[in-house]
Amino acid sequence: MRWASIFDVPRVREEMARLEQQTTQPDFWDDPREAQQKIQQLNALRQRIAGWEELEQQWQELHTLAQLLQEEEDPELMQELEQGVQTLARRLEQLEMETLLSGEHDANNAILEINAGAGGTESCDWVQMLLRMYLRWAQEHGFRTEILDENPGEVAGLKSVTVRVEGRNAYGLLESERGVHRLVRISPFDANKRRHTSFASVDVIPELSESEEIQINPDDLRIETFRAGSAGGQHMQKNETAVRITHLPTGIVVTCQNERSQQRNREMAMRVLMARLAERERRANAERIAALRGEPPPIEWGHQIRSYVFQPYYLVKDHRTEAETGDVPRVMDGDIDLFIHAYLRWRGARKNEHERSSS
Repeated sequence: MRWASIFDVPRVREEMARLEQQTTQPDFWDDPREAQQKIQQLNALRQRIAGWEELEQQWQELHTLAQLLQEEEDPELMQELEQGVQTLARRLEQLEMETLLSGEHDANNAILEINAGAGGTESCDWVQMLLRMYLRWAQEHGFRTEILDENPGEVAGLKSVTVRVEGRNAYGLLESERGVHRLVRISPFDANKRRHTSFASVDVIPELSESEEIQINPDDLRIETFRAGSAGGQHMQKNETAVRITHLPTGIVVTCQNERSQQRNREMAMRVLMARLAERERRANAERIAALRGEPPPIEWGHQIRSYVFQPYYLVKDHRTEAETGDVPRVMDGDIDLFIHAYLRWRGARKNEHERSSS
C-alpha cells in the first residue's frame, strides 16, 4: 500500500513548493496578514507530509514482520503484529481526519454557544447536559476550555452558555455540532413521569487569529459594565467586572463575566464579537451564493441535526450522516468522535460532489 496515492501526496508537495517559492520573494512581507496566513498553511502542509511519511514507515515495518511470520510462526511476533496493525489503523484514521480538516478556519480555536429552546426548565437542563458533554470531550482531547458567559435557568440548568475551546483544529472538529439538538426522555421535573421533548441550539464559530482580526469602529460599540454573580445571585461581586458589548450596526450583543478583571472580560468579549461579525459576513456570503444557485438558505434553528433518545429506547442519531449508537451514557460522557468523524467524511463527500458538478 502506498500512502502517497491514497492521500494525494504529490499534489500536497506541489502546493508546498508553490508556497515556499512565494516566501522567498522580496515583497512577501509587504502584507503581514497575508504572509502569516501563508506561513501557517505551509507549516500545516509540512506536518501533514511528515505524518504520511511516518505512516509509510510503519506500514513497511509491519509488512516485513508479516513476511517473517510466513516463514516461521512466532506467538510473540504475532502479538506484536496485531498491536502494530491496531496502532496503524488508529493513526490512519487520525490522518484521514487531519486531511479532511482543510477548511480556511478549521485549525482555529472555537467559540461554542449553547442556547435553550422552547421547553422551559427541561431545555435549560438540556443545555447543562450538553455543556458537560462538550467539556468532557474537550478534556479527553487535550483542549483547554474557558466558560466566558453563562445565564442560569430559573429553576435548574442554563438558559445559555458561551465557551472558548482552545487547541489546534478545535473549530474544524466542533463545527459538526452546529444546529439544533433534540432530547427525548422521562422528565425528572415532572411529578407524573411523562416523556418530554426538549431542544437546544448549538452554534460554533472560529476565533480569529491575530492576522485575521477585523477592524471595528469604536463609535459602533456600546460598552456596559455590571457586577458578575453566580447562579441565583449568590456571591455577587462588589466591583463591576462583567462586560457587555453591543455592536450597534448589527445589534450583536456579547457578554463576558467569568474573568476576574474587567479588562480581561472586555478583551474576551471583543474576541467573541470579532468572531461573530466575521461569521455573520461568511454566512451572508454563503446565502448570497446559494440564492444565485436557486437554493434557499438553510434555516438552522429548527433544523434538527441530532436526536438523543432516552425513552422508550436508547439511541443517539445524527440526521445528516445517519451515524448512530445505542450507548447514550457514553455519548453524554463526551464520546462524540463517532459523530464528528462521520460529519467530516460527509462534508468532504459533499464538497467533492460539488466540485465535480461545477467542473
